Amino acid sequence: MSEKIESLIRIRISEHDVHYAGGLVDGARMLQLFGDVATELLIRIDGDEGLFVAYNLVEFKAPVRAGDYIEARGWIESEGKTSRKMKFEARKVIQSAGLENQPSACDVLKDPIVVCKAEGTCVVPKDLQRRPS
Repeated sequence: MSEKIESLIRIRISEHDVHYAGGLVDGARMLQLFGDVATELLIRIDGDEGLFVAYNLVEFKAPVRAGDYIEARGWIESEGKTSRKMKFEARKVIQSAGLENQPSACDVLKDPIVVCKAEGTCVVPKDLQRRPS
């Protein structure tokens, strides 16, 4: 693989995503985003959604709450005949300002906060690969 291909998803975390007290979101939500990023990467490379077979490493670095804007980014680190080793990073780019008298105020973060990192392996069976020529 000569060029680095990346995928990026940006979403706003909603109240629906809240799982714990204090508006805290379950870490599995970040893994769901990484799965979507992986699917896009496989479609771009192989023309097929493939299968996510394993996370080799997951690190939760900072809390995510309702109202946060999260960017989930991923890229393929290496390729085998059917396997694709990928890396992922989720960063908080906007968060609530936490102002009592302005509950809807938000701040764009000058320095985004890494909230989760992961490494994983996906597989696209050889007979399903449709690589661009």
